[in-house]
Amino acid sequence: MLAEPVINSGDTAWVLISAGLVLFMVPGLAFFYAGLVRGSNALVMLQQNLVPLGLVSITWVVFGYSFAFSGDWGSGFLGDLKLFGLQDIHTAAAPGFHLIEGAVAVPTLAFVAYQMMFAIITPALITGATANRLKPLGWAVLLVLWSIIVYPPIAHWLFNPEGWLALRGAQDWAGGIVVHASAGAAALAILLVVGKRPGWPNAEAVPHSVPLALVGAGILWFGWFGFNAGDGLAADGVAAQALINTHIAAAGGMVVWLVIERYTEGKATAIGGITGAVGGLATITPCAGFVSTFSALAIGVLAGLICHFGLALKSIFKFDDALDVIAVHFVGGILGSLLLGLFAEKAINPIGRDGLLFGGGLGLLGEQALALITVIAFSFVVTWLIAMGIEKTIGLKLAPKDQVNIDRRQQGMDAYRYNPAFVEAGGAPQSTGFDGGVVADGEKLAPHPDAPKHELITAVLQTIESEKLREALLAAGAESIVVSEAHVSASDSDSLKFRGQRNDVVFTDRLRVEVLVPSDRAKAVLDAINRHSLGRRSGFVQQSAEPLSGSSAPGTGT
Repeated sequence: MLAEPVINSGDTAWVLISAGLVLFMVPGLAFFYAGLVRGSNALVMLQQNLVPLGLVSITWVVFGYSFAFSGDWGSGFLGDLKLFGLQDIHTAAAPGFHLIEGAVAVPTLAFVAYQMMFAIITPALITGATANRLKPLGWAVLLVLWSIIVYPPIAHWLFNPEGWLALRGAQDWAGGIVVHASAGAAALAILLVVGKRPGWPNAEAVPHSVPLALVGAGILWFGWFGFNAGDGLAADGVAAQALINTHIAAAGGMVVWLVIERYTEGKATAIGGITGAVGGLATITPCAGFVSTFSALAIGVLAGLICHFGLALKSIFKFDDALDVIAVHFVGGILGSLLLGLFAEKAINPIGRDGLLFGGGLGLLGEQALALITVIAFSFVVTWLIAMGIEKTIGLKLAPKDQVNIDRRQQGMDAYRYNPAFVEAGGAPQSTGFDGGVVADGEKLAPHPDAPKHELITAVLQTIESEKLREALLAAGAESIVVSEAHVSASDSDSLKFRGQRNDVVFTDRLRVEVLVPSDRAKAVLDAINRHSLGRRSGFVQQSAEPLSGSSAPGTGT
């Protein structure tokens, strides 16, 4: 039997569900980050986020839980090792938690599992800052050491009621300090070691898949309900308050970010919307179970405003935070932890304290500031020592030449593979890119014996009206039409803006239209292209092109 004197089945079910929701945030974060990086780095980003599921789960069971929640090992700074490897977990005293008066009333293993998910996702947040620059072995070693040396002591200070910051009165509902501020400080430390990507800040760094990022953000939003509403370890009114606060803060952050984008950059974007939402989620995390719904809305609005302008920090201080972990998570965690000192209400949660705006004075705000300074300094210094030690031994930073096509180099494959028509050994063609079917075996391509003079017109276009262009080209006499995507380098190449940072795009996405046409119909084809394309145009005419016998019938190559 477990050590808990009373087990509440409803609370236990909610804690177990919440643990699953927080676990689900890990692939959500992986999708979110993978969609925001280049397509050639998507697999590596996914792996870097999923590896903590393996490594940190093990370190948490062996060392982390004991350091964080076992009996105190001196003045509230670290837990002892009496629960090393979860030994004697069935007979040990029920754990204490900073949000619970007395012992935890759910099975100890449910509490262990729930807290494990926090330990897993915290270092995963770092990967957004260091995108494109980490060696896989170096990252794995850093994960192991960070999850033993850095995270458990911080969790002990604030999540364990015997922790020295908790005893002083600092509050952190679900990890604004323990998770977001500590991960942000660690990200800054690692950035000092791995440096900037080649070409920063002007090299192309726009998302390769906005839909993938949107899916990831949606999963994060969903999982955050377990992250915040499960932290009280009870299915009660405080959990409901934390859940609605989580949602309304995300909504406020999203709307404000979109409004600011619209008036500063001329357009409100999907990426901006989800970034504002995640900023609101990070900012409400330390406050969720301590503030009213209206206060949560105010916190979300402030998150959208301040996190957005936090994007400028990397330009001001010249650090290459690839996916704005500092602006969203670090600034959000700090902001929310300080706002708790203003908006906290004991009427919402009796275990909490009143903030400045509700008659509580400056006491809570001061303790929040002390906790932030301590945790940020500890995480930054120790992480920098770990990262520098790894860099000097097995290596942490990828060489600039290895930061190109990282998926191919580290994974041996690409995230997206487009296969042309192919023939297996001894077999028939398996696929074709033409509507007219495959060429039967025996029909060989060869010069057409009676072909009139033709020209091959190649046009590189920005936008086309595809169906109208096809009809117009066929009416103009086109005998074969091929449309494909092209990446072109030109003096008028685009400059894109992503989260406030302007990026020079080395290769611009265009459409390549190739039309085989009898020479006397070439002008009509060019007129059709001009009528049914928009934006920039370029191209050339290859004269005396000669169609081959055995090729597709006229128009079937469209």
